Amino acid sequence: MTTPPAAGDTMKSIGIVQEGDPVLTQSTQPFNLPREEQAARDVVMALHAAAERAAKVHNFSKGMGVAAPQVGVARRAAIVRPPEGGVIVLLNPTVVDASAEADEQFEGCLSFFDVRGKVPRPRSLQVEYQDFDGQARTTTFTDGLARLVAHELDHLDGVLYVSRMAPGTEVITVAEYKGTGQNWTYQ
Repeated sequence: MTTPPAAGDTMKSIGIVQEGDPVLTQSTQPFNLPREEQAARDVVMALHAAAERAAKVHNFSKGMGVAAPQVGVARRAAIVRPPEGGVIVLLNPTVVDASAEADEQFEGCLSFFDVRGKVPRPRSLQVEYQDFDGQARTTTFTDGLARLVAHELDHLDGVLYVSRMAPGTEVITVAEYKGTGQNWTYQ
């Protein structure tokens, strides 16, 4: 009987860059939009393809996101797929405001999928980003969606969620995490 591959190995096999690759810990370069519209579209297509591959091997009941560094591209692009469906495309995103109110929930990452960690995040996040044509947009994300967006924006700044965990807090294995029975909850 063969042992199934670890979750992280599965993510690596579908083309997700794994922890240890320098692209995950460096800042990304913005797109000059609309001049680099085609380059931005190409990166976003790669992100959609990676998200589709990941969704075929794991059920993301809380939603998911993929940032350009996770497909080996050091550019400021990410997508977020909320649990209720649809896709949010974030080009050249920056946080313009974050609520002082925060909460702490478990997060995982496609780039080291074998563990989960409790991460404090703002309950509300206002983000400015661009459309492919360079048009500026500002959107406020709340609760779980704010958490997903913040996680992906961190990737664009070379920050992994483990560095956001409270001092002295350790990651837990997926098996331990599944034993918690916890889903993200907000009141």
